Amino acid sequence: MQDEIIIKDPAELLEKIEELHPSDIADSLKKIKKNNDDEFYAVLKQLPDDILGDVLLELPDAIREETYSILSIEQLTDAVEELESDDATDIFQEIEEVDVEKAKEIFEGLEVEDQQDINWLKRYEEEEAGAFMQTELFSASLGETIGDSIARLKAAKAEDELENIHQVFVTNEEKVLIASILLEDLIIFDFDKTYKEIINSREDHFRPFKVQDNEEIDDVAKKFEKYDLSVVAVVGYGDMLIGRITSDDILDVIEQNATEQIYQLAGVDEEYEHEEDFITTSKKRALWLSLNLLTAILASVVIGLFESTIQQYVALAILMPIVASMGGNAGTQTLAVMVRQMALGEIDLDNSRDAVKKEIFISIFNGLTFAFIMGIIASFWFKEPMLGVVIGMSMIINLFSAGFFGATIPLLLKKFDIDPAVGSTVLLTTVTDIVGFFSFLGLAKLILL
Repeated sequence: MQDEIIIKDPAELLEKIEELHPSDIADSLKKIKKNNDDEFYAVLKQLPDDILGDVLLELPDAIREETYSILSIEQLTDAVEELESDDATDIFQEIEEVDVEKAKEIFEGLEVEDQQDINWLKRYEEEEAGAFMQTELFSASLGETIGDSIARLKAAKAEDELENIHQVFVTNEEKVLIASILLEDLIIFDFDKTYKEIINSREDHFRPFKVQDNEEIDDVAKKFEKYDLSVVAVVGYGDMLIGRITSDDILDVIEQNATEQIYQLAGVDEEYEHEEDFITTSKKRALWLSLNLLTAILASVVIGLFESTIQQYVALAILMPIVASMGGNAGTQTLAVMVRQMALGEIDLDNSRDAVKKEIFISIFNGLTFAFIMGIIASFWFKEPMLGVVIGMSMIINLFSAGFFGATIPLLLKKFDIDPAVGSTVLLTTVTDIVGFFSFLGLAKLILL
């Protein structure tokens, strides 16, 4: 594997452009743009047509959308034509969002086959498998000989019509998918034999992996992970072969889902984070911060109930943040595990009991451990053994509640068809703060005063 190459000098980048991977070109362009916008656009306009589209795909969304206004209709048309159908459709739809009229002119300049592919793929919802498939694939009919199909494949590769071909999809006369054969398996057979002959001899071995075009892409991604697939056939009505989804597209889906979960757990909307307008982003974040403010006020109200207790025993004010912090961190650990396992389909509402039990036992064990540690520290720190007992007991209570609610809040949200990653953190923080402060100060009032 070659090392990453970043070239900051525009002239040097153009000189070595043919030697570089599109990803390295995109990284170099980002560096150039950071220093000088004009140089960035000057280099971009001089990129060869056959790599322009691939480079655009590697650029961040915000920068890529900027380029649609700068690049000419001819350049964008050539870029779209050079891409595989799924990527071409993605680029075209982004251009439509930026400039509808420009997109129309680009569409009119495309070859009929490319127009048909884009129109076909655009009809799918963004979460459907069909939206991620490419129509370029290598297929053969049952009656075709292996030798004839390999000759077709050689011709297609020579014309750069196909990329990343690792298998042949075999169909009947009605284009219904029958089998899938790896190219490495294909070369061991007699080239004069038909596909029907070799499939009949080992039918189970060539059973194809396939997904429906209207299947949710997240479910498709799980199949890729479970069966370690590199490509899967996409079929429509009656199992007719209409396309394929490759592992690079699925990696994008997995990365996107992981990013969304991280943003949602933090109360941040990914879509707005890519907005250049900081006011729009600030408003969206402010909604979650407002909710967090309300929960913080609730925690403060709980503290206010024990104002006289704190005044009589100042050490309580010093130790309060420790109780809240331990509960919050323990809850966040449990929450992250539960949300991730739910996203991967490892647990759901029906089989969550064991997972909840495990998290509760872990929280109790950690509660006992840190109760002992903090109890000793507090006893020696303030020379008051009973204070150690108080903070130890409250530590057990709060870590137990952190584990219990950290495991059950996502499940409860899921039951009401709410994304578990959305809002779980705020709710959990509220619970651990209130339980932590109430248990600590309440026990202090009962035991110390």
